[in-house]
Amino acid sequence: MTNTEFQKNLSLAPTQSTPAVTAEWDTGVLVMTGESYPENTYEIFDNIIGWVEDFLHSGSQPLKIELRLNYLNTSSIRAMIDIFDRLQNAADQGKQIAVCWFYDSRNPRSAELGEEFKEDYTFDFSIEAVVV
Repeated sequence: MTNTEFQKNLSLAPTQSTPAVTAEWDTGVLVMTGESYPENTYEIFDNIIGWVEDFLHSGSQPLKIELRLNYLNTSSIRAMIDIFDRLQNAADQGKQIAVCWFYDSRNPRSAELGEEFKEDYTFDFSIEAVVV
């Protein structure tokens, strides 16, 4: 693997207050799993937003984002909106975008949050319960 290839993938280990993040350039899949309530949201989301922007500007390959987020604080929600706004702009320009919001079936607030996000965007946005 060359240094350039290494930089195209993103892998952030989870912490007590941040989700695990993996993004694979070749497949165009970004996955976030866990909870997000860091003191400084931009320490983690700047990396994610940067990866998304680079990917969206790189060509015509579809982008799929899988979200398994049990809890987001207000600043994390704002960061997700920043990501979704970028996805909407790309979708408006013809880029194929898909977001899958998975939520714990015991956590109706997570389902509601996914529905609130979905209402604001026109790209493919699915919401699925996961039985734990």
